[in-house]
Amino acid sequence: MWVLTIDQRGSRRVGDRVPELLETLGALAHGPGDDERADGVVRPFERTVGDEVQGLLSDPRVAVDLALRVVRAGGWSVGIGCGAVVRPLPDSTRAGSGAAFVLAREAVEAAKSRARSVPLAVRGADPSAAADAEGVLVLIAATTARRTAAGWAAVDAAEGGADAPRQDELAARLGITQQAVSQRLRTALWAEERAARPAAARLLALAAASPRPA
Repeated sequence: MWVLTIDQRGSRRVGDRVPELLETLGALAHGPGDDERADGVVRPFERTVGDEVQGLLSDPRVAVDLALRVVRAGGWSVGIGCGAVVRPLPDSTRAGSGAAFVLAREAVEAAKSRARSVPLAVRGADPSAAADAEGVLVLIAATTARRTAAGWAAVDAAEGGADAPRQDELAARLGITQQAVSQRLRTALWAEERAARPAAARLLALAAASPRPA
């Protein structure tokens, strides 16, 4: 299992953003017609204490997607805990326990370090795999942080998996040429990000399993 623990940064300065985050996470995790992603949320995100939010996931791909979305929004520290949880599961995420919850706590505390360029950390039952997962996720987040508004507009318009619009449709939607669409997506390193996300998910899966003894 994977626990995401998310803590607001600078809440005294900007006010409480937890309700806004919970609404966003609910929309992302339970989008219309997206049954696979909805199934990936075992216990929905909820406020745990103060400005902190926590959710329990069964799909590392969902963990990757949601963690990167939150980092993109800015103003949050994100910790991912990968490991076992105590069953039977309680109805509330706040009442959950087990290694994944403990590791998520350690991860979000690490993510708060001022020395980090990206406020995201991963801790897992397999520490080596967790470190590798963190490295890939931080690299993706650092890369996408360099995108311009125009680059994000092209990437957001191009998302959609099998239902993604054709490039001529993208061009018409953005009011630019197809060549400009291609240039924006190349500059935004969209293809590279898409290729790296599955690797991050696989590493999170490995991080949730205790390493075999030598």
